[in-house]
Amino acid sequence: MAEFSSDDLDQMHHVYKINLINSCSGYKSANLIGTKSKDDISNVAIFSSVTHLGSNPALLGFFLRPTTVMRNTYHNIKATGKYTINHIHNTILEDAHHTSAKYDGHISEFDVTKLIEDYKDGFSAPFVKGCPVQIAMQFVEEYPIAANDTILVIGKIQKLYIEDPLMENDGFVNLSKGKVATINGLDGYAIPVLKERLDYQRPKPEFVNTND
Repeated sequence: MAEFSSDDLDQMHHVYKINLINSCSGYKSANLIGTKSKDDISNVAIFSSVTHLGSNPALLGFFLRPTTVMRNTYHNIKATGKYTINHIHNTILEDAHHTSAKYDGHISEFDVTKLIEDYKDGFSAPFVKGCPVQIAMQFVEEYPIAANDTILVIGKIQKLYIEDPLMENDGFVNLSKGKVATINGLDGYAIPVLKERLDYQRPKPEFVNTND
């Protein structure tokens, strides 16, 4: 088994360290975040840090790298308050990955890939056409992370669009039916298959103290 101490990490080649630390945390969500600037220029970028923060209210968060360089997604969200989250699926992996390239703010990633802008119900930010799960988001607040100058962006779900075959009777979204991707590290993509759903778990009776 490979072992790495904190001293080992400090002395590693930076590319090796980036790959190691980005992949050791496990599989991550694979999403495209769509925004539009005040100048009406659309932007779409890949993120692997979108996470559920709560259901009531329905909040999602994602992390942004330090804004010491231009971050079009961040600046568009702060300017308009609107953005979309779109699940990456098996047929758009290469184009989705290419959105990690750093283009100037006046260039839309929709113009340099085969990804297609999709607009719904008057929402100003672009969705990504064909994604099996599309989420309209309203910016709520942000939290700077002092340890590494990243930012946690928190938004509220305004509307959900989910392809019918993915919906189960109890509200569960079966992502495997949509061939939704996950990311391993920075550049490894997998298409998970649902193996099993398990019941809500309660303590075993023999370990419950009935005197409390």
